[in-house]
Amino acid sequence: QVQLVESGGGLVQPGGSLRLSCAVSGLSFSYYAMGWYRQAPGKQRELVAAISSGNSTTYADSVKGRFTISRDNAKNMVYLEMNSLKPEDTADYYCKATHGFAYWGQGTQVTASS
Repeated sequence: QVQLVESGGGLVQPGGSLRLSCAVSGLSFSYYAMGWYRQAPGKQRELVAAISSGNSTTYADSVKGRFTISRDNAKNMVYLEMNSLKPEDTADYYCKATHGFAYWGQGTQVTASS
């Protein structure tokens, strides 16, 4: 059974940092492209960052220079380092694995607020 489990979300002040983790099981992790998406209340789900099986990365313009995606194939883990958080980063963050079709995690909430 495929499982993607996010962790590391929480409440942080603007300018602070968080590290999100996604633990993957039940698939051949190294073959999958991995991504982080987010969805704020009343808005569409959007791509935040993605990393390919070959470690190529891409970022949304809104997070470029502040967020870093990485993966550890030996541990079946993908991470999102989030720095200089802004109130507009507040959203539910979802982990996604893609290889033909997508598997999704349950999400973890990130709130950047004073």
